[in-house]
Amino acid sequence: MDKKTIIDNTIQFVKNTLKGAEGGHDFFHIERVYKNSLTIAKTENVDSFIVAMGALLHDIADSKFHGGDETVGPRKAREFMEGQNVEESIIVHVENIIKNISFKGGNFNQEFSSLELDVVQDADRLDAIGAIGIARCFNYGGFKNRELYNPEVSPNLNMTKEEYKKSKAPTINHFYEKLLLLKDRMNTKTGKEIALQRHNFMESFLKQFYKEWDGV
Repeated sequence: MDKKTIIDNTIQFVKNTLKGAEGGHDFFHIERVYKNSLTIAKTENVDSFIVAMGALLHDIADSKFHGGDETVGPRKAREFMEGQNVEESIIVHVENIIKNISFKGGNFNQEFSSLELDVVQDADRLDAIGAIGIARCFNYGGFKNRELYNPEVSPNLNMTKEEYKKSKAPTINHFYEKLLLLKDRMNTKTGKEIALQRHNFMESFLKQFYKEWDGV
C-alpha cells in the first residue's frame, strides 16, 4: 500500500467531488482541516496516515447537503478507499471518524473514540471558529437565507440532534449554540491552545457587532 500515492489520489478525488460546493464546506475547507490535522498530529501519538485520510474524507458528503442522510459520507469514503486497496482496518477507522466527527448540537453520545479522531475533530472544529469560522458561519447563513440577527429569537442551548439539524435560527445564534462552545470541547493540547486564540477573536467580533447593531 503506497500511502503517499493514496493520499495524492484522495486529494484529487475530494477536489473533484466537492467542485462547486457551498463555500464553507468546499475543498478549501478540507484542505485547511487537513493541514491543521497534520500540525496537531505532530504533538500526538497517532497514525498519521489515518489522520490524513480522515481529514481529507471527513466531509466528502456532509449530511446537511444530502437531506440529512448520515450514511452517504461513510459510504462514499469506503467505496473510494476500497478502490485504492486500503486495508480494511483503516477503512473502518476512517468511517468511524466520519460518523463521529460532527458537533450535531453537542447533545449526543459519541459512539467511537480514538486519538486519530481527536486530532481530526480538533482540526475541523478549529475551522469553525476564529476569522474563518465567522466567515463560514455567515456564508452558510446566507446560503440558507437566514436572518443575520434577530433580538427576539434567543439561542437554544438544549437542542436535540434533530432540532439542531433543522434549525432556521438567525446566524448570530449559531455562535452561542456551537461556535463559542468549541473552545472547551477540544481534545488535544495543541488544539486547545489554538482554539483559545480564535475564541477570543470571536468574542471581540460579537462585541463590535452588537455595538454597530445598536447604532454606535
